[in-house]
Amino acid sequence: MNQSDYPLSEVPQSARRGLLPMAFVLLGFTFFTATMWAGGTLGKAFSFSELLWVILLGNFLLGAYASALAYIAFKSGLNSVLMGRYCFGEVGSKLSDFVLGFTQIGWYAWGTATLAIVLVKVTGITESWQTPLMILFGMAFCITAMIGFKGMDILSRFAVPLMLIFILISLYTGLVDVGGMAGLLNIETTESLSFTAAVTIMIGTFISGGTQATNWSRFASSGKVAIIATMAAFFIGNGLMVLTGALGTLIYQQADIVDVMLAQGFLVLAILMLFMNIWTTQDNTIYNFAVAGCNLVRTDKRRTVTLVGAAIGTLLAVFGMYNFLIPFLVLLGTFIPPIGGIIMADFWIRHKGQYPSLETSQLPAFHWPGLVAYVIASAAAYTSPILPPIVGVISAILVYAVLTLITQNQPKTAVKEGP
Repeated sequence: MNQSDYPLSEVPQSARRGLLPMAFVLLGFTFFTATMWAGGTLGKAFSFSELLWVILLGNFLLGAYASALAYIAFKSGLNSVLMGRYCFGEVGSKLSDFVLGFTQIGWYAWGTATLAIVLVKVTGITESWQTPLMILFGMAFCITAMIGFKGMDILSRFAVPLMLIFILISLYTGLVDVGGMAGLLNIETTESLSFTAAVTIMIGTFISGGTQATNWSRFASSGKVAIIATMAAFFIGNGLMVLTGALGTLIYQQADIVDVMLAQGFLVLAILMLFMNIWTTQDNTIYNFAVAGCNLVRTDKRRTVTLVGAAIGTLLAVFGMYNFLIPFLVLLGTFIPPIGGIIMADFWIRHKGQYPSLETSQLPAFHWPGLVAYVIASAAAYTSPILPPIVGVISAILVYAVLTLITQNQPKTAVKEGP
């Protein structure tokens, strides 16, 4: 595979991958401790039966959204930021580059801070070690991302099965401690949260990641591989993380799997889980930033951009990104989905399921239907009292479709020929 991982071009057939490497990389991406924290928020507000409905609906919608983009990525060989050139224009696409890149830096900062803070707590060393550990982990986690798809695949093949085993051990122990399903169903909630807000949080946990999972689904060898791997990660994998966090909160008043495993007496497993859980997401996250950054500044030096992104994320970690998770998730769930909706509408409605060549196309600096649709859809999502992420996607598709039909049906000005 080309070392650059094709940050500014489509993935050729010779570099396409099968179901296992696709699934391992994407599952490694969605196995993330922050998702468990979001699940913990839900665990305090819903009974177990209600919780299952929230998790199933939220993660099905998230998986369907990510899978729709994954299929387009397979068909085109392009990722979301490159698709953004078609629907926003050469210069206009920098909007999606910035929005998507910024959110990934936010996640990278959160993950880096989380590992340092939890490790200090688990080992009992002084808090003065937190900042040096953030710097160490922030720069170390980008190594597999700098290698590229191959490096992340190797790490995920080792880490994902082990994490699944650790999670199942912890869940079984938790059910035993709480007295089985009967004990679990009898636990009363302590906080309140609307169903709409809960689903928004569910989708917000990985809506940015789902929009940028095209960075890997474009490597899929078939549409079936792209969809199955993506649904496995975003419906099953992400759903399992949310459920684990929610059950941990219900049973032990701890959302994070590491804290739960410590409460259960699994010290060694907890530390191993902590490292694998964070690392397999951090390298994917900073890889996403690098791809968006390459498109933003039009450079194929992906490794350099990766290193710069890791440095920025590390600084944000040091300055307190750890404390802003839930507001950050709500923000993602509002302003990221319209980008995916516009990409879908642009590919299927405007380009009829087939992009022209990116290398030879003369794209405009700004594609105004896409930019206007993004502003309108984002405003609709922000002001919507129900399911802002879904409102954002649907609004983006509808507005972009209408604007595209209007502009395509406008009469073209005739060029007056000479005598």
